[in-house]
Amino acid sequence: MALAGATVQAVESVGGSAGAVYLRSSTPGLLRLALLAGLPGQLFRPWWRMHVNRPFPIAEVYRSGQPVHLADAEEAMRQFPQLAASLPFPFGSLYAPVVHERERVGVLVVLRPATPGVPVGEDDRHRMAEAGRRLGEALAELAADGRPAVWDDEPVCVQLPSVIVPPVRIGSFDWDLTTGAVAADDGLCAILGISPGAFAGTVEALAERLAPEDAYGLWALARQAAESGATAARRMRLLGPDGRSHLLEVSAHADPPGGAGTRMSGFLVDLGAVPVGSDATERVPRAVVAVDRLGRITYVNRKTEELVRKSRDGMVGQLLRDALPWFGNPAHEESLRAALISDEPVHFLAGPVADEWLSVSLYPGREGVTIVLVEGEEPDHRPGSVTSPAPGIGSPADRATSLYRPVALAIALTEAVTARQVSAVVTEELLPAFGGRQLAIYLLSERHLYLAWETGFPQGFLERFDGVGLDVGLPGVETLTSGRPMFFESMQQLALAYPDIPLDSHSGARAFLPLIASGRPVGSCILGFDKPRGFSPEERTVLTALAGLIAQALERARRYDTEAALARGLQDALLPNRLPVRDKVDTVGRYLAGTQGMDVGGDWYDVIETDSGRLALVIGDVQGHGVAAAATMGQLRSAVRAFALGGHSPQDVVRGTNRLLIDLDPGQFASLCYVTLDPETGATLAVRAGHPPPLLRHPDGATEVLYLDGGVVLGIADDATYPVTSLRLEPGAVLALFTDGLVERPGADIDDGIERLRASLAEHGLAPLTETADDLIREARLATDRPDDIALLLAARWADLA
Repeated sequence: MALAGATVQAVESVGGSAGAVYLRSSTPGLLRLALLAGLPGQLFRPWWRMHVNRPFPIAEVYRSGQPVHLADAEEAMRQFPQLAASLPFPFGSLYAPVVHERERVGVLVVLRPATPGVPVGEDDRHRMAEAGRRLGEALAELAADGRPAVWDDEPVCVQLPSVIVPPVRIGSFDWDLTTGAVAADDGLCAILGISPGAFAGTVEALAERLAPEDAYGLWALARQAAESGATAARRMRLLGPDGRSHLLEVSAHADPPGGAGTRMSGFLVDLGAVPVGSDATERVPRAVVAVDRLGRITYVNRKTEELVRKSRDGMVGQLLRDALPWFGNPAHEESLRAALISDEPVHFLAGPVADEWLSVSLYPGREGVTIVLVEGEEPDHRPGSVTSPAPGIGSPADRATSLYRPVALAIALTEAVTARQVSAVVTEELLPAFGGRQLAIYLLSERHLYLAWETGFPQGFLERFDGVGLDVGLPGVETLTSGRPMFFESMQQLALAYPDIPLDSHSGARAFLPLIASGRPVGSCILGFDKPRGFSPEERTVLTALAGLIAQALERARRYDTEAALARGLQDALLPNRLPVRDKVDTVGRYLAGTQGMDVGGDWYDVIETDSGRLALVIGDVQGHGVAAAATMGQLRSAVRAFALGGHSPQDVVRGTNRLLIDLDPGQFASLCYVTLDPETGATLAVRAGHPPPLLRHPDGATEVLYLDGGVVLGIADDATYPVTSLRLEPGAVLALFTDGLVERPGADIDDGIERLRASLAEHGLAPLTETADDLIREARLATDRPDDIALLLAARWADLA
């Protein structure tokens, strides 16, 4: 009751159409939808769970404790492109934290009609904040009674309170095509909001109320009836005095065919926001179904029974998708979501339903959705195909279905690391999803746009636009500086808008998208199409939202490139440029960065000349990758070198480095193998801290794994001990130290990898040490997928070095 009351009150106080409450669950970091008001739960199942680290406003509000207010889809695209991509409809949304005494409990959400260009007012912001605070207090009282605000069940769905609305109305008119006179009945005048005597009696008086895109259709319908002599029909929309769209079903007939007595008659059906039928809907020659906002059928007229071949008694009270299973099609579910969230009419083609194709119109209102079904014709290609929408091709259902494919782009972008990878993902996922053939990405640097990626354009054509300033009058520049996407349905349209810019030989459409990440300009994206085509509102919304995702991925890639360069610089500076040259001992080191993540990590090797005349051979591996791992590696390398040059024993060097790592970075781990070698005698002391065992090739070629006694990895225990192993390197022997990246393979035992390396070392005999080192890492160097860094250090003791 507390959840329902608070949510309904919040929805009503800010003029919302639906609301929800997310609460903590027993799973750490996971919020669950506890209550959904004014929307069917199953239709919004993908939003039942929300991880707090997701880039959605619900997660952001819970993490930060600060409210989020999105007035329209454009604002959602800028701040939360993932939200706009997953719900590509025009709507506004408000989010308030549910807290009590600074304890985060959940998030209160209200959906409402979009207010383009008009930000959410201070009064509504205050009302949402108060609603969240009151809900937090109510939940705190429940927690005090032993009922904590933790939700692990499915959401509870509640209906919003009903309001008093005008009844369904119907009007008619008769148009004499010869004289132009129009006679309207009292019902039509009432819908228009005028008295019968005030109607001008002309077709212009009727046409001026039509939606602009439908006005031409009225004349076309009359001409079609007059020329063919047959009955013609068309569905149009008329704007009533309250600004709402009214369904206008118009039919025309010639009597006699082609004669002077040709007339047009029509019905104006005001379904408005009322999902409840009346006698008027029984007179409409169209199937009408009403559902409430929880998806339950509340009314079915007689024409619907005939069309879908089901009784109304068997449908009323059922969920829409149970009574009409074809509504379970993902594209049709998306259309229903669009109507419920955006509060705007939606039209699509469905079929075959009972062997018929149906033209479906959804008219949403506060009480629910009124559905109008009309027999339609089979389209050129069926809904569900992947053909990209274009003028005269396909159906609205295809447009809805095609919008699912960009989800693959959003997923793939999360895996892209570099700017080139991001561009490649856009080429592979975005272009096919919308039927594009050309792509260009420009990135912003010092107030100039530089071409970063192109495909499909004539060779060299885009070079003239490379490096243009932000003061140049180009669509790729203006879309970024204005922050608004630009769509041109043909090159002729583009040429009219920008008559002075050169155009390529293609005649198709163009889309210019701003790449803006968290309010910061990143660049511009250009999509090209081979043929002229239109861009539906859904496509424009999704493309703009995806541009935000691309911008975020490119911004992330730019930060990655900067950090990677810094890390590589750190690593290059910390790895030895050259190794000491000593009589009777030869040393060679090799390093390979991983190909995943930051491409740099914490592996290192070193050779140190100590004051006692011995050589210290060092190899280590710091957990993780990136700048942090490289920096820790540098600190450990310096510590080992300092301890070694200070005359400490091998055991004390490793113990001191362990304590230093614990002090420097608690929770960071590293493995280490430290070996001292006397070049004159070959006497060797070795200490191992959680590191793979070294290999030893004897002068006769026999090669073994040195299973040295060892201690735990560095950084675990302050009082850890590290035993020392003594051995001797005979003249001609080779010692190999390596990190686990050289011997580990996914799904395979590391011991198998060590055995392969041992066998490879045994095969090299008396080959030069540099050749041996190159051969041992050759396979790893050629691999395109190295999940970890690789470090290798070889030391050979010779009887006599030239």
